[in-house]
Amino acid sequence: MSPDRRPPARPRIVGATRPDVFPEPGRHELTGATAELLRDLDVDEGWVLLIDGVPSSYVDLEDPTRLGFEYMDWIGSVLDGLAPDGLPLDTVHLGGGACSLARYVAATRPRSRQLVLERDPRLLELARDVLGLHTGPLLRTKAREARAGLAKERDASFDVVIRDAFAGVDVPDHLLTVQFLRDAARVLRPGGTYVANLADRPPLPLARREAASALAVWPHVALISEPSVLRGRRNGNVVLVASAAPLPIDALLRRTSSGAAPARMLFDERLVGFVAGAEPYLDPEDGPGGPAPDAQPGSSSPERSTSAG
Repeated sequence: MSPDRRPPARPRIVGATRPDVFPEPGRHELTGATAELLRDLDVDEGWVLLIDGVPSSYVDLEDPTRLGFEYMDWIGSVLDGLAPDGLPLDTVHLGGGACSLARYVAATRPRSRQLVLERDPRLLELARDVLGLHTGPLLRTKAREARAGLAKERDASFDVVIRDAFAGVDVPDHLLTVQFLRDAARVLRPGGTYVANLADRPPLPLARREAASALAVWPHVALISEPSVLRGRRNGNVVLVASAAPLPIDALLRRTSSGAAPARMLFDERLVGFVAGAEPYLDPEDGPGGPAPDAQPGSSSPERSTSAG
């Protein structure tokens, strides 16, 4: 520990971060990529993780409820609206990054059982050894490709599936399809919720197709983003929420519209109109119900979380 680094004076919020970590800015080699840690100059223990120059995760070592990125705040608001405060939400995270959302769930719902599936073992090591991720029986990490790892999980074993995995700035194709979403639905308990982050540009062709794919699997789907993004005026992140049970729309509207980055929601008739004419994503050459492709290490679309969960 360098002499100018001291443990924070103010009390930590209990979460999935060890109190004995003191990161330093710098680069870290991952598997086929380079990570860089930058200090947030406005927050004492805030850190930004970049992967190949792309912002991937934000971690506040003192306060894991500070998520840093707008879209992560929206996902946090979704999680807050799914169950009464403090009740556990067993969650599987597809894409690791610095495990910001896993830390958030551990801090806000400490009895939750969580699993992080991240393809790159070196990224998991960085989250654990440099950024102090505290793993154990309630928070497990596995160095596995997201779809292949999810396929190994039991039916009805989680309350929430969060997909925040990218290859560069795009979601890997095999994590978009109806067949993949059916497997996500398989591991969800009755009434469980699927949450996905994507990045899109006007006129939002990816969001339309993702929503069409989700509507082929779940009857209740909503999109959350900044109003100017949903109006097709600029690029940005879009969060998709889907479930077999009615979504808590009132709670989600209240929470996502009242944060530091107010969001708008599309659901019901407005979402159907938004999706009109969009084709769902399907696995190549198989069509509906076809087998899932085997994602191999070193393929053209290795997924990693570029913006973080």
